[in-house]
This record gives sequence, C-alpha cells and structure tokens, in this order.
Amino acid sequence: MTKKKRFSFEFFPPKTAAGRQKLDNVQAELNTLGPDFFSVTYGAGGSTRDNTKDIVLAMNAQSIATAPHLSFGADSEESILELLNEYKDAGVRRLVALRGDMPSGMGAQRMVYASELVTFVRRHAGDFFDITVAAYPEIHPDADNFDADLAFLKEKFDAGANSAITQYFYNADSYFYFVEQCRRAGIEQPIYPGIMPITNYHNLARFSKNCGADIPRWINQKLQGYGEDEASIRAFGCEVVTAMCERLLAGGAPGFHFYSMNQIEPNKTIWNNLDLSAHSA
Repeated sequence: MTKKKRFSFEFFPPKTAAGRQKLDNVQAELNTLGPDFFSVTYGAGGSTRDNTKDIVLAMNAQSIATAPHLSFGADSEESILELLNEYKDAGVRRLVALRGDMPSGMGAQRMVYASELVTFVRRHAGDFFDITVAAYPEIHPDADNFDADLAFLKEKFDAGANSAITQYFYNADSYFYFVEQCRRAGIEQPIYPGIMPITNYHNLARFSKNCGADIPRWINQKLQGYGEDEASIRAFGCEVVTAMCERLLAGGAPGFHFYSMNQIEPNKTIWNNLDLSAHSA
C-alpha cells in the first residue's frame, strides 16, 4: 500500500478587510482539494500576531486544520505561553516554529533560535502540538556554511520537532542532495519540499535574493524574456513547477507545502496537473 502524502498551503495575514475577504474565498476554494492543513505566517517579530491568531482560530472553528507560525521575536516568554495556551484550548494541534526576523527599528536584540522555541513548546505543552520547522536545501542566508546549517536543523529535531518544510527551490537535485545529507547526519523525520508557484518575475527575483533561494539561469533567462507578459510567465511557471514536482514525487518526496501567496491560481492548477488528490487519498 502506498504511503499517504502530506500536502499543505501557506497563507499570509492580509492587512485590509478586502484582503481578508479574498483570503476567505481562497481558503474555501483550496480547501475543496483536501489538503492536510493550512499554515498562517506570523510576520517579522510577530508583527501580525493578532491577525494571525484571528485567522487561525476562525478556520479552526470551522474544523479546518490550521498551523499558526510562531516565533519569539521581541515577545516575552509569558506572552508566547499565553498564545500557546489559547491555541491549545481551541484545539489547534499544529505549529510552525521559526526563529523569525526582527522587524526594522528593533535594534540589536538577541534572536531566539527555533530550536529554543521548540524546547519551550515541548516544556510547556508536551506532545500536544505537531511541530514543523524550516529547512534550507540551498543554505540559510545567515549560515556560515552547509554543514553548520545542517547542524542547526538537527538541533531543532533533537529539541522535539516532528517535520520540516523547506525554503522554496527550483532544482530538484538540491532537495535530493539535502535529504541525503540529513539522513547521513541522523535526521530521520520527514522533510517536505516548499513549492513556490511562479506568477511575477520581479517579485520572485526580489524574494529569492532576500531568502537565498536560487533561480536556475535557464529559468531566469526565460522569465526575463517574457517581459511584462504575465500570462506567459504564469503558463511557463506552471509548466516548470509541475515538472519539478513530478520529479520530487518520483524521487520519494513525502508531500508538498505550497507558498500560496493567498492565490487560488496557479496553486490549484499545479495541484490538478499532479493529481495530488489521488496521492493524498
């Protein structure tokens, strides 16, 4: 019997009422596909904390599995514990534990590593939460080198994380090599590829530069060649990402986490291209 794959979508908290209405519509549409859960981002230093919590609790009240992102940022242990207890009391069973980024203007405060956050959650909530952490096949931009970054990931798992979601990438071999190195380092937990659909070249180039994700030269040149032709960019993006995901599934990837950017398309198109509902059944 083929092992069930895990699929999820990520949302970010909108800042306006119109954005929230759009997100409700997107969530309702993507939920018909039958993903395992939706995650909701937290913002630098917890800057979207209340908005994240409102969205998570509203979806959870509809019996939709939701995983709030969580990081210490500038928050105290007391405020994080209060938030954890709210989620626990509401029956939220998943968390995405991150170091996060300090918002601009916060000064040189010490960042709290994700491994410390995982330890904190386990100390106060035991095994109640299924905890996912972040992984970086192409190395975190702040890491000194590949081995150091791998050691940080192992610390997160040693602290009690259940699984990892990767930063997005467009080279399947980088994922396969990364997983191989994780196994050699003694990491046995599942590592889910993070999938970023391609919809806008300029935004993608900016995101990738900031987070250290590599856009292979041939993809970069092709996207640049389309100029402002958004329809061609989207069509090419769906083709490229679908083909990569097919390789990932064939190579044993345990599922996918889609960075949805609060959009129905092209996430739904890629899902249907891959017939993921059959894989998750």
